[in-house]
Amino acid sequence: MPEATPIRGESTVGQLFSRIPRGLILVFAALVLLLLAGSVIAPSSVSRGALLGMLPFAAVLAIAGLGQTLVVQQGGIDLSVPGAISVTIVISTHQANGQDSRLFPALMMALGVVIVAGLINGFLISRRGLNPIIATLGMNALLYAVVLGLSGGIPRGTTALAAKIAGRLTFGIPNSVYFAVAATVLVTVISKKTVAGRRFEAVGANPTAARAAGLRAKRHGMAAYVWAMILYWLAGALLAGILSQPTAYQGDAYLLSSVAAVVLGGTSLLGGKGYPIATVLSAVFLAQLGQFVLALGVSTAIRTLVEAAALAVGVGLHTIDWTAVRKRLFRTDSQVEPSVVHTGA
Repeated sequence: MPEATPIRGESTVGQLFSRIPRGLILVFAALVLLLLAGSVIAPSSVSRGALLGMLPFAAVLAIAGLGQTLVVQQGGIDLSVPGAISVTIVISTHQANGQDSRLFPALMMALGVVIVAGLINGFLISRRGLNPIIATLGMNALLYAVVLGLSGGIPRGTTALAAKIAGRLTFGIPNSVYFAVAATVLVTVISKKTVAGRRFEAVGANPTAARAAGLRAKRHGMAAYVWAMILYWLAGALLAGILSQPTAYQGDAYLLSSVAAVVLGGTSLLGGKGYPIATVLSAVFLAQLGQFVLALGVSTAIRTLVEAAALAVGVGLHTIDWTAVRKRLFRTDSQVEPSVVHTGA
């Protein structure tokens, strides 16, 4: 009998789902389950006020996660996220000193500082072959030295203009969310729809093959750290406006969480393809997870442990070959190779 012809609708739906990254599906499902659990166990965590309080920080984490995604795509990791965010906050608050007219020059000064930091990171890692952890950890220390030199560890209030741009609502949605959406669209379009973006992913997936094909792998590696710093700067600038008096160490909360957002989104720590939308959705999940834990009344230490557990789960989901594990666990006797039986003459 002839084989049944597949229904066109079913084929189209199957192709559509096959194109959706697994990390995006998993983190979306996790977010839905978290919201459902919050509505049952801790209803205050999903109230309108709680969500409006969570979204600005989720937007900041999403932007920082996008920067980390670019670095991870090149097989690296950036531990200078806290320093970059904190130095942006300190420069924008201390140099502006509450005056709206001085806010833009202060932000441009902060942008210049972080771009130089990104160039140094990229040069040491891509050109000189220094380990990314060592290079970026050292840069983080240098950035915090600038933070302490400028602020002395003393916080200063933000300007009214910064609070208006980053901290207000437009059509009932925090302004910072619009910045996060714009950054996501920009990173996604450039990385997925342009020749430069496809080359960027190819270099991260296999630098040796990329060099053999004539691509400038070192230049792409340097560009990743520079663009990541620009995104950290945007995250820091928004955070300085969201908080009325941000501390000099405000960026500390975004080191582990930015890496967790990248991993949960399915971007491989070995480099290659990145999933910006999945990273952003992971940032929302982590921010809401923190809100949920906070609503349960547990300590900040427990919240950090929960983030670490989420990171571990993300690494396990995307690095372990679960198909091989399942086959090994549920292997039947018929799948076991028969032993050789010796018979007598």
